[in-house]
Amino acid sequence: MLDKAAHENFPVAPFFLPRAWRTDLMAVYGYARLVDDIGDGDLAPGGADAELLGLDRGQAGDALAMLDAFEADLQRVFQPFGEPPRHPLLAALRPTVHRHGLTPEPFRGLIEANRQDQRIRRYATYQELLDYCELSANPVGRLVLGITGTASPERIRHSDAICTALQIIEHLQDVAEDLRRDRVYLPAEDMKRFGVTEADLAAPRGGVRLRALVAKEAERAAALLNEGTPLVGSVHGRLKVLLAGFVAGGRAALRAVAAAGHDVLPGPPRPTKLSLLREVGATLRREG
Repeated sequence: MLDKAAHENFPVAPFFLPRAWRTDLMAVYGYARLVDDIGDGDLAPGGADAELLGLDRGQAGDALAMLDAFEADLQRVFQPFGEPPRHPLLAALRPTVHRHGLTPEPFRGLIEANRQDQRIRRYATYQELLDYCELSANPVGRLVLGITGTASPERIRHSDAICTALQIIEHLQDVAEDLRRDRVYLPAEDMKRFGVTEADLAAPRGGVRLRALVAKEAERAAALLNEGTPLVGSVHGRLKVLLAGFVAGGRAALRAVAAAGHDVLPGPPRPTKLSLLREVGATLRREG
C-alpha cells in the first residue's frame, strides 16, 4: 500500500502532518486503493481477499460479487458495538471513522464508481465523465476535509473541483492502460469532434489529432484546478501545505503531459519530485 501511495501524482500522507492525521489519511487511502483494486481486478493472487470477505476464493475474479461483499463488510465499520469488519483494511478504517464522525456516503460512492466501471466502459459526453468523477474522486477530498475537521459547503465545492481535475488528469496519463482494460475515459463526443478513433488510442504513439484532444482535456482539467485552488487559501498551517500538494501534483502532472507533446501513449508522463516541489511553492505563494 505504501508503494502504491508513493506512485501517486500527489502526496498522500506526507511526513510533516501530525501522526494521527497520517494514520487516518492512510486508512482512507488504503480503503480507496483496495476498492479500486477490486474493480480493476488487481488483487493479490490466491483469493485471500475474497476469503476474508466471506466468499469462496474462486469468487475473487468476480468484481461485482467482491464489491457487494466489501460493502457488506463496510457496514460493520459503522457499527461500533457489532461484529468487527472481516477485512484488515476495513478494521484499520474503523477507528478513523469513529474518531472523526465520518459518514458512509463517501465510502459507498467509491464502491459505486467501481460497480459502474463493470457496466460502463465508455462515456458519451464530458458531463457523463464529470458525473462519474462525482463518485470516483470527489468522495476522497470530502473525507480529507472530514478528517481535518475543515468541511464547509464552499470548501467541499472547491475540493470537488480539485478531485475531479486530478481524476481527469490520471485518465489522460493512463489512456493506453485503460484501453487495455477495455475502458475509454475520453468523452466520445470529443473524440468525434477531433476525429480520434479507438484504433488511434491503440497506436504506439499519439497522432496529431489525439494529441490535440489530450491538450483540450488537459485544458479543462487545468481550469478545474484553478476553480478549486481557493481551497488552499482558506486553511492554515500544515493542512495548507497538504492541500497545496494536491493542487501542485495535478499541475506538475499537466506540465509533464505538455512536455511529452501531449503524447500519452508511449507511457504515462509523470512529474518529477523537483517539479512537484516547485509547483507546491508556486501554489503557496499564490494562495498565501
